[in-house]
Amino acid sequence: MPVPAHSVCTAIRDDIVAGVHERGSRLTEDLLARRYGVSRVPVREALRTLEAEGFVVTRRHAGACVAEPTEQEAADLLQMRLLLEPLGAARAAQRRTEAHLKLLGGLVGLGQERAGRGDGAELRFLGGWFHETLAGACGSPALTSVLVQLRYKITWLYTVEAPPDPVESWAEHGAIVDAVARGDGERARAVMALHTGRATAAHRLRRPSPGDRSPKDPADRLGTSRHAVDMSRTRH
Repeated sequence: MPVPAHSVCTAIRDDIVAGVHERGSRLTEDLLARRYGVSRVPVREALRTLEAEGFVVTRRHAGACVAEPTEQEAADLLQMRLLLEPLGAARAAQRRTEAHLKLLGGLVGLGQERAGRGDGAELRFLGGWFHETLAGACGSPALTSVLVQLRYKITWLYTVEAPPDPVESWAEHGAIVDAVARGDGERARAVMALHTGRATAAHRLRRPSPGDRSPKDPADRLGTSRHAVDMSRTRH
C-alpha cells in the first residue's frame, strides 16, 4: 500500500524539530526514503510541503536542506503567536463543539493533577496537546494550520523554562476552557493573551553548536538503520 505523503511529511518534520536533521543539513531523497521505509515519491512531495511551511529550503548545487532561520525570524514567531493564540481562543469560544470541550476539560483535569506532582515532562506533552486541541476548536482550518505550525517552529527553535508555578499555569488553562465553554470570546482572548505572554518570557533561543554549521555527509548523519513511517499518526 502506498504511504501517504502527509505521513512522511509528519515524520520528517518531527525529526527536524527534534534535531535529527540539523539546521543547514542536506535532505537527500534516497537516504530519506531508506530511513522511513518508503519510496522517493512521497519523500519528494513531503519536501515540497515542508519547503512551503518554512522547514526546508532548496539551494543551488545542494538541493533540499533544512532551513536556518535567523534570530529575527525566530523572534517574529513568538510575536505572531502572541497575536494569533488569543484570536484562536476567541474563535473557539464561538465555534467549539461538545467534543472539543470534553477533550479540553479532560486535558485540564490531567494537567492540574500532574502539576501537583511536578511531572514536567508529562506537563509539556499535555500542554502541547491542549493548545493543538484549542487551535482545532477555532473553526478555521487556515488559522488552525498556522497555529499548529507556529508551535512546531517554536519548539524547533526554542527551549522553554518550566513555569515557576505549574499549578497557576494550569489554572490559566482551566480559565481559558471555562471562557470557551461559556461562549465568552473576549474573556477567552484576554486570558489567553495573559497566558501566552507569560509563556513567551520563558523561551530561550536554541543556539546551533559549531558542528551544526559544518557540512556533513547525509549518510554519516542518518546512519543506515530504517525508521518506518508510523501510519497510525494523523497529525500533519
